[in-house]
Amino acid sequence: LPSMLMFGVILASSGLLLMIERGILAQVGPPPLHPPAGPSRRDGRDSAAELELEVLRDTRNRTIRALCGQRSMPRSVWELPPGQRRTVLQHLLVSDKYRFLYCYVPKVACSNWKRILKVLDGALESVDVKGKMDHKSDLVFLGDMKPEEISYRLKHYYKFIFVRNPMERLLSAYRNKFGEIKEYQQKYGVEIVRRYRKNGGNSAGDDVSFSEFLQYLLDEDVERMNEHWMPIYNLCQPCAVRYDFIGSYERLHADATHVLEHIQSPSFVRFPERQAWYKPVTAETLHYYLCNTQRRLIRELLPKYILDFSLFAYPLPNITSEFCRQ
Repeated sequence: LPSMLMFGVILASSGLLLMIERGILAQVGPPPLHPPAGPSRRDGRDSAAELELEVLRDTRNRTIRALCGQRSMPRSVWELPPGQRRTVLQHLLVSDKYRFLYCYVPKVACSNWKRILKVLDGALESVDVKGKMDHKSDLVFLGDMKPEEISYRLKHYYKFIFVRNPMERLLSAYRNKFGEIKEYQQKYGVEIVRRYRKNGGNSAGDDVSFSEFLQYLLDEDVERMNEHWMPIYNLCQPCAVRYDFIGSYERLHADATHVLEHIQSPSFVRFPERQAWYKPVTAETLHYYLCNTQRRLIRELLPKYILDFSLFAYPLPNITSEFCRQ
């Protein structure tokens, strides 16, 4: 990020963190992220839920316009430094047949969206096909195209992204990668334990604590982070790429249906159901992890993810003593 923006982010986040420390935000509820369960009705009974959703989207749009309207912010991907441009272009998936670009964010249902892209392209028979997702083959990445091809698609294609509560996303990545994936345990876990735990040289990397993971993120350069915990802002650059739709993980199926209808996908293509093996992060699980983690770590880490919180209208984590005693 440009230096002036970073100064502003630090200044703003310091004020927000001070409010958290004093408990000022403890009783401030976030805008509801989804309407009550059930099909949408047009008889007026769901007007309150629709209004709440409209407030959320308006908040996001106003915040993005305010931030991205500053002179120091990039107006296109070509104004980004090479490393940042490479990151966003390698996260924008292309469908020329249906003329859309999807910026995939790991731990925000991106595997299911990739299944949909493969079905739309004819490379996969059904979104319900079992088996490990291949995250590279049969997918078209915008970064693999020529500059003029990139510019044309950014200008004319429908662009969308799906976002998630930053702390929930980090916890999901932690539980999945260090609790289930041996490759991540060996590549990252062993190093994390060795770095932050006394006499941790014998660890196989499968016992990384959440606090150790957060300390690692705190010390890591955002630009060099693994995509599973890199901030959404850095992955998808919402100032340089003007997205037509921002969907929420909290309204996943409803928002996914909206996108599929907009791109006029075949009626048999629907968003897949959650895999049976998937362990969702509940509010209680997040509460447990946050309240059993040093507050210092969370307070110091928040500035790295403050743009994800503010741009996408997510509440900062409540880590007050009163809340954690519940």
